[in-house]
Amino acid sequence: MQIEKEIDRPLGQAPRRPAGKRFAWLRKGPLLAGLCIVALVAASASIAFRQKPFRTPEVVAVAVPEPVAAPAQPVAKPKPAPTSGGPQIIRVNPPESEGGAVVVRDPSAVGQNVRIAHLPEKALIEDSAAGPLPIRAADGRRPFDVYARAWSGARGARVAIVIGGLGLSQTGTQTAIGKLPPEITLGFAPQGNSLGRWMQAARREGHEIVMQVPLEPFDFPNVNPGRNTLTVDASSDENLKNLRWTLSRTTNYTAVMNYMGARFSTSPEAMGVMMAELGKRGIGYVDDGSSARSLAPETALKNGVPFATGDAIIDGVQDRGAILDKLDELERTARAKGFAIGTGNAFDVTVDAVASWASEARKRGIEIVPISAVASDPERG
Repeated sequence: MQIEKEIDRPLGQAPRRPAGKRFAWLRKGPLLAGLCIVALVAASASIAFRQKPFRTPEVVAVAVPEPVAAPAQPVAKPKPAPTSGGPQIIRVNPPESEGGAVVVRDPSAVGQNVRIAHLPEKALIEDSAAGPLPIRAADGRRPFDVYARAWSGARGARVAIVIGGLGLSQTGTQTAIGKLPPEITLGFAPQGNSLGRWMQAARREGHEIVMQVPLEPFDFPNVNPGRNTLTVDASSDENLKNLRWTLSRTTNYTAVMNYMGARFSTSPEAMGVMMAELGKRGIGYVDDGSSARSLAPETALKNGVPFATGDAIIDGVQDRGAILDKLDELERTARAKGFAIGTGNAFDVTVDAVASWASEARKRGIEIVPISAVASDPERG
């Protein structure tokens, strides 16, 4: 091969490459292109494989709320089939006009569900010739416990007030139920009308209720509490018959309260027959405090009857100022001994005074409580 000398090359021209060397890069082109393609594929694969791990946390992040939402389900799950010691389903079967109701109740909770407080519990009813009578349930629950209104349980100054005579006047009864705070206990007269309807209205408004039982006063029959009065001279069977007539007049009450009875309450035999019946049935007794000679405290204790006695009759004088003075007296008593009990009647002036006083008393730290909250209960010690 002849080597071209630079001196023989024409001026300004580049040296010529041999033909073989001039086209050598063309032979390297496919190799370079292949390398480029391999590099691109490798880079794409690297990106694809690298992205997958970064996507995975996104999927996990979406799934994270599931464990958070899961605890909400046990809270809303109180309806499994009942087991021994667990919640029980109690079926309340009121009259057909009322419709049925199913209540899930914890056996440890004795009191009645407030939403069905106007309906009697079948387990606490004894069917009799006189009508439905209160009775202890097979599991030991008493009407005194089940139909009691709940209260705070605090040990501050407490005042319980029982307003009786409901059922005798339709207008007066409606006014008392509508105006009086739900903490006030209402007493129904057995001679009243539509007692079942008024009982339900009172319980729907949150009131605890008691039945008034007519007992013989001095100067009977010139002073007469009404039909089916229990008397000292009547036989035990006759008094029991009259007592059961009173007890059957309505349901859902915690106790009975005397209507008159100054003479009856001094007889250990007559009081013993009545208290034995109340103790058997799980009913409390409220003495209005009108007779200092009443044997109610000792006979109630002897027969296991929850008992409360009034500190003052608030409307012996039917005057608003006098009634408010009596209520203030109850407040002072409650601050001194922890609680006080007042009784009165469903007169318009009494209802207005009690409603007004109760609102102000709360602001002074007085708790208005149902009568069952201040009763002495032999079964609880």
